[in-house]
Amino acid sequence: MNIQKVTELLHEVRSRNPLVTSMTNVVVTNFTANGLLALGASPIMAYAKEEVADIAKISGALVLNIGTLNETDVAAMKIAGASANEHGVPVIFDPVGAGATAYRTRVSQEIMSGLNVAAIRGNAAEVANVVGQAWQIKGVDAGAGDGNIVELAQTAARQLKTVAVITGKDDVVSNGTDTYVIHNGDAILTRVTGTGCLLTSVIGAFAAVEPDLVQASAAALVVYGVAAEIAASETKEQGPGSFQIEFLNQLALISADDIQRLGRIEQL
Repeated sequence: MNIQKVTELLHEVRSRNPLVTSMTNVVVTNFTANGLLALGASPIMAYAKEEVADIAKISGALVLNIGTLNETDVAAMKIAGASANEHGVPVIFDPVGAGATAYRTRVSQEIMSGLNVAAIRGNAAEVANVVGQAWQIKGVDAGAGDGNIVELAQTAARQLKTVAVITGKDDVVSNGTDTYVIHNGDAILTRVTGTGCLLTSVIGAFAAVEPDLVQASAAALVVYGVAAEIAASETKEQGPGSFQIEFLNQLALISADDIQRLGRIEQL
């Protein structure tokens, strides 16, 4: 996996315009749809149990996000996930707030055990709590923790039999054997609601065009991080509102040259 591969996969997303179904939370639907459109993917949001199986099977990827979970939506997610599994559609799971409540943790573990999940994307606390490790969480944000993020990603990937993506100051992707650390992004991402949720759907867009989920996830992280860095530079004296708009712009404008110049990916 190298920067050239990242640029190739971005071109694939833009040229193939994959349909990404995001069963995501009510806080972030608009931002997620606009982010996917800016990148070059085609978003759809569907939640009714009567149709999610049909929509999942025609999608390039299915994203499950439990940010504002309830029993009705969780049941629909399981129906959609089963359909995606049956039809070879990659399922990307975002266990928002796992560890914050027993309910969120239980649902996360049920989804991971009941479905074939191609990749799980969360902060360190969320992923740790899914695999039963102690890690402090505050709301949906990772709290203090002294664990090794690389080891956590590798352990989670092996235990859950999936690709684990842990995001933070640096981002880690691992399938338990192949591991990458991505050193892109900007701290202002943490001041805009939904940037992590959008990232999970962006991983879905890359997963729709690249069957190797380690490479798909790593490429998504590099593109996302570089776009954030450029947007932060363009709006450094304007605050998170201006950054949010410029970030959408940069997801659309980011070029192969930008990625070659700014992308920082390390294979361990």
